[in-house]
Amino acid sequence: MDEPAQHTYSLDTHTGSIFTHTLSSAIVTVTQSLYSHRYYPNLMVMEILLVRQMTSEEPITVRLVSSFTPQSKDIVFESGPDYKGGSHIQGKVTTAEFPGGSCPTVHLIWTHIPPTLTLLPEQSQARWGFILVVANSLDTAEANFDEGLNLMATGNLRPSHEKAWKELWLESQVEVAGSERLCKALIGCMFYLLSAFPSIHDTSSSFGGVSPGGLSNGGDGQDYWGHVFWDQDIWMYPGIALFYPKLARAVLEYRVGTIDGAKDNAQKQGFKGLKFPWESAVSGREVCPEDIYGQQEIHINGDVTLAFQHYLYLTEDLSMFTEGRGREVIYGVADYWVSRASWNPEEQKYHLLGVMPPDEYYYNVNNSVYTNTVAKFSLQFAVELADRLQHPAPKEWQEVAEHLKIPFDQEAQYHPEFDGYIKGHPVKQADTVMLGYPLGLQMSPEIRRNDLEAYELVTDPNGPAMTWGMFAIGWLELGEAEKAQHLLEKCFKNIQGPFQVWSESSDGSGAVNFLTGMGGFLQAVLFGYTGFRVQKKCLAFSPVLPNDISELCVRGVNYLGSQMDWLLRKDEICIILREQANSAGSTQSCDLNGTICLYPGRK
Repeated sequence: MDEPAQHTYSLDTHTGSIFTHTLSSAIVTVTQSLYSHRYYPNLMVMEILLVRQMTSEEPITVRLVSSFTPQSKDIVFESGPDYKGGSHIQGKVTTAEFPGGSCPTVHLIWTHIPPTLTLLPEQSQARWGFILVVANSLDTAEANFDEGLNLMATGNLRPSHEKAWKELWLESQVEVAGSERLCKALIGCMFYLLSAFPSIHDTSSSFGGVSPGGLSNGGDGQDYWGHVFWDQDIWMYPGIALFYPKLARAVLEYRVGTIDGAKDNAQKQGFKGLKFPWESAVSGREVCPEDIYGQQEIHINGDVTLAFQHYLYLTEDLSMFTEGRGREVIYGVADYWVSRASWNPEEQKYHLLGVMPPDEYYYNVNNSVYTNTVAKFSLQFAVELADRLQHPAPKEWQEVAEHLKIPFDQEAQYHPEFDGYIKGHPVKQADTVMLGYPLGLQMSPEIRRNDLEAYELVTDPNGPAMTWGMFAIGWLELGEAEKAQHLLEKCFKNIQGPFQVWSESSDGSGAVNFLTGMGGFLQAVLFGYTGFRVQKKCLAFSPVLPNDISELCVRGVNYLGSQMDWLLRKDEICIILREQANSAGSTQSCDLNGTICLYPGRK
């Protein structure tokens, strides 16, 4: 097609996450659609639609230019035998993740892309479909290719993809009245986060965790190499777990799959139990290119166990901890904390020495208040879980938990970030302010306020995107909705047009598709405006809405197997029980100045 054309681009998040590139000319409109199939995650699709724009008896031919040449310095590819008309290449990773480890294989099968497509004289429009399958075994690749060919033959390729997305969106919706910009941002956050998680229908594929930028991309040093950090467990996980217990469990199963690597990490550091890596890939062995982070940023252990605790309180799914081996994670981390802690006879407290807090401007410090608090809570959860599973807990777990130092300045009535922190010194990101949420450390409103005020003034304005969401949650806890809203406004600088993609930093630099920032922003709404807190015996809530938001609707909250829709207004809370848990024993009452039992369909 040699005619001049206008180019437009679109992304449909609601009906199938389909990215389209449209070329419009006087004689024909050409639309290229790209999507990764939601139901079959190994399957990627490209469709070309030609639509005649004027009456003509002439054929219209469009030339296709394909630059698909798989290459990687990490994988050696070679051609394989064609499969059912599809081209096939296979590759093997050149270097194992650790000495003696296996080198994964990859198989790609794709349909042939012709040099031209022609709209015949009698046709007003025509559509062509092309598929690519990526898998780690030939059997899986061929099975998915067969499925793709069958879906194309029956006309169900796109409809099945759109149906899967529709089902997914029915499980969760966050709607805001009063701020269209906030609505768009929330849809974008949910869409990109869900796109990074596995299909809720597919239990066979191995989930490899979620990196800060989603799928690994970029060159050396870019977008964190696709490694998995605390970002997954602390920042992305809570907003997903509130709606999708299957996806939440997939995150935990990923961590369970890295137990052997975590055990090896602990042994190499000279400690017992499990030490989850600061940067994780497949094996669970430390893959961080800089040793200091893997050695000192040990709060990752508590971050992992907090996700397990959150899951148990949301679902009461003990099978995750028995057959699913979750208890090995919890007990292994507890053993690590006990062996890592040092007794200080002067203070009569256990210390955690030589650590790096979440605020990475500081390292080799003692008693990071965040690290010690999350360690204390993970030890307490280990004791609690052992009791529930009738497993005798070592007395050291409770002993260290009770006597682990939590730094506190009695005179200033605030929590210093670590021993020796000088109040007013700059910090990189949310750290101490996370004691209230998500850790849930009990403190007076005055101390919570002091922490927020002390660190808000000195937090790097160009720091990571997720920071201000945590400050906003803190102010919402104190009923300061307008102050929280002011801080949330800062997050919009990280949202890049036109498709609501987040950058790590507000100037557009850093990781692209920064899911960590999206997760923090989503939590500010889901756990800030609503006041949701996932607790041992209940789902607590304490809504606070800013003046410019008249209504917040959170649909599909999944608690103890029941699905609820929450409608929050300034002077009204409406809770609809959409679906009740199968087990009558799981049905809970809701305390609203009294007890109100909820039944399906009733408000």
